[in-house]
Amino acid sequence: MDQIIEFLTSKSLEEMAADPRILFGTLVIFVLAVMFRWKYVLLFLFAIGATMAVLRYTGGGGSSDMVVDRSMMLFIGGTIVIAIVLIYFVFIRD
Repeated sequence: MDQIIEFLTSKSLEEMAADPRILFGTLVIFVLAVMFRWKYVLLFLFAIGATMAVLRYTGGGGSSDMVVDRSMMLFIGGTIVIAIVLIYFVFIRD
């Protein structure tokens, strides 16, 4: 247990997202969630994955103000889309 805690605290978010063990564990959890129809687990995995995709896509900004503003707008727009999808599946759709 101590090794797991040390692994999680020593890595950055980008390193953990690219680690094969984390990806395999996420895949196993995803398959189990689909098989057992765990809606909230699937929504959590979607939220984490979509947020990582938005962060990766908007993380390559340059030094000009226009690029930074564009990246910020893409980040805000992506986050709003993720929130709308989560609100729809949690509160509206039964």
